[in-house]
Amino acid sequence: MPADDVLYGNADVIKAIADPTRLKILHLLKHGELCVCEIITVMEKPQPTVSHHLNILKKAGFLKWRKEGVWVHYSLSNLKIIDMLNELLENR
Repeated sequence: MPADDVLYGNADVIKAIADPTRLKILHLLKHGELCVCEIITVMEKPQPTVSHHLNILKKAGFLKWRKEGVWVHYSLSNLKIIDMLNELLENR
């Protein structure tokens, strides 16, 4: 059995995708990198709310980011993330 710290870390990763808003963000990013301003427009949510969800996904390792001037651009850290999510949800 894995150590408790490993299990808690795994639970944090699962919690990160256990939210419809965060799942939608992941699906948006499967098409490529987006600026926070573009994500806000599509999500129709305030910037602080979107940033909160992006930070959770980033901490869980799902996203990579780069800063360009005042804008932050996000992309998937691994393109297989969407395939894994789809497979998980199809087989439940």
